Amino acid sequence: MKKWNKLAVAAIALALTAGAFPFLMQNGNAEISKGLALVTNSKGNIQVPDVDYRKDWTMLGTYAVAADDGKEGSKGMHVVYTQPASVKAYRKTGKFPDGTVLLKELFSTTTASMTTGTVSRAKGTDGFFVMVKDSKNSYPDNKLWGDGWGWAFFKGGDRKNTTTKDYKAECLACHVPAKGNDWVYVEGYPVLRGK
Repeated sequence: MKKWNKLAVAAIALALTAGAFPFLMQNGNAEISKGLALVTNSKGNIQVPDVDYRKDWTMLGTYAVAADDGKEGSKGMHVVYTQPASVKAYRKTGKFPDGTVLLKELFSTTTASMTTGTVSRAKGTDGFFVMVKDSKNSYPDNKLWGDGWGWAFFKGGDRKNTTTKDYKAECLACHVPAKGNDWVYVEGYPVLRGK
């Protein structure tokens, strides 16, 4: 092959690779691997990811929190999202890969009678709960990290400052029933089963 043909082929290959690079960075393993960087700083402090998760991430499922005794409907709703590549990896392996971000948006609700019956619907965001998969224990000196995850709760609309000080004291007890599923209530997420 002549020298200029080799140069032309190399230039075309480079252009195609450069054009595909942003796509690759938003999909597959690159998307998952940047999960830690998306929600943490160098000390492992966690924040709610600055992404349009309602549009770009996969909604795993919704939990309704029953109203107190004597009241109708739900007193809250929890809607959980993650990166699409994490769903794909989980379907393939049955495990969440490192860098998976589970983002739970907590809603207050209002309950009213409708033609379909008594209905509770989301009213306003009460907070966020973020879990970040990290089997390598990247932040051993930070009390938000352990048991394979980073854990943080955010009250109200504050997306930067977690109220969580120690995941063992504030988060882990609620997840003990799901310990066998890597601390995650996967039975509430049918999308992980591909159905």
